[in-house]
Amino acid sequence: MFIDTHVHLNADQYWENDLQDVIQRALDAKVERMIVIGFDEVTIKRAMQLVDDYDFIYAVIGWHPVDAIDCTDAYLQWIEELAQHPKVVGIGETGLDYYWDKSPKDIQQHWFRKQIQLAKKLNLPIIIHNRDATGDVVRILEEENAKDVGGIMHCYGGSVETARRCIDMNFMISLGGPVTFKNARQPKEVATEIPLEHLLIETDAPYLTPHPYRGKRNEPSYVTLVAEEIARLKELSVEEVAAATTANALKFFKIS
Repeated sequence: MFIDTHVHLNADQYWENDLQDVIQRALDAKVERMIVIGFDEVTIKRAMQLVDDYDFIYAVIGWHPVDAIDCTDAYLQWIEELAQHPKVVGIGETGLDYYWDKSPKDIQQHWFRKQIQLAKKLNLPIIIHNRDATGDVVRILEEENAKDVGGIMHCYGGSVETARRCIDMNFMISLGGPVTFKNARQPKEVATEIPLEHLLIETDAPYLTPHPYRGKRNEPSYVTLVAEEIARLKELSVEEVAAATTANALKFFKIS
């Protein structure tokens, strides 16, 4: 069994087209649980609909750093209320994104801190989006004592050293499609060096499609390709990687 710990089944690419077929292909590939991420008003509403419609789908809800400029206290209050649902298993994705310039850095950092504080209030883990902002992400996690609830470094692309620093804060390291790319030196090093007990697998579908489908729409059934590459790098069987990352996810998200 596999668990895709970060997928956007609530994205327009599925929602308005072939969502049922995508879900069925995942189940056929033994991806038996999926964690759907809601990161703005529309995708949060869709995530909540999915968890009610499918017993094997769970939700993480929060506000994406790219759209931090659109966040309000009212939205955070709404997220807090929705997070009482028993199938909401985390807060996010939140964090910092310095690649896109829609939201100023200080605004991103403000709402990042507020969501860490909310996660601690709710005793839920935090799912971290980080793009070109590693120093500030790690510093803020440390300053806000995020280790109290821990979380996931989603689609991790940083160094082994930073991964270990995050693990010391009670964070899991999640690898996605980029670990399969031929030139992805750091994700491959992380997959090799970080013990399996600290790893999760994800797709971030419909984005970041793994090799050999790179450039096409990603989907949760492809999480098996991520597991295969980790298995190759660690010289383990795919079954061992599937079993370990599934056990990690069930324990981390407190899913029975």
